[in-house]
Amino acid sequence: MKKLLSFIVAFTLVLSMTACGKESGGQDSGKETVEVKDSLEILTKVWESYTEENKFPVTGGDYTNMTDNAPGKFDVTDKESLRSLLVVPEDGAELIDDGASMIHMMNANTFTGAAFHVKDAADVKTFEDSLKEAVLNNQWMCGFPEKLVLCQLGEQYVVSAFGNGEMIEYFKTQLQEQYPGVTVVAEESLV
Repeated sequence: MKKLLSFIVAFTLVLSMTACGKESGGQDSGKETVEVKDSLEILTKVWESYTEENKFPVTGGDYTNMTDNAPGKFDVTDKESLRSLLVVPEDGAELIDDGASMIHMMNANTFTGAAFHVKDAADVKTFEDSLKEAVLNNQWMCGFPEKLVLCQLGEQYVVSAFGNGEMIEYFKTQLQEQYPGVTVVAEESLV
């Protein structure tokens, strides 16, 4: 009886939230205006929310601007580094103007996370599709990542992470807690 009552209450809440979304213009919550300074702020906020037991040796940034034990700013004009470290294809690299990364120090295939600012909101879907396709078709070395997740934050930020399934799930949970309006646009198994 308690389970049935709980189900009815949960169902009613879901319906009321859906109705509220429609009354407010039916906006997708992931595309609400989000006040974010830059891509680095997103990853830093997520990383700082990690519990000590869930943290791992991490490096941020790119080959010329590395940061130890924290996310770092990524030079998005360096298309080769974007491709080799974050699996961003050249056509996708043309669409972004800001980026940040956090990568497992021992093996990038264990965890690679990134945040990107897409220059034009009209190109966000194109960038997401391009990045997803590149990760799904990448030729991996030194082991295979298990899972990919792509999220959209606001109208112009895209957050990606691939690697160990549990680590990706934890990252996604922390991202959703720090930015409740984030939308998961893709979640794919890579094995």
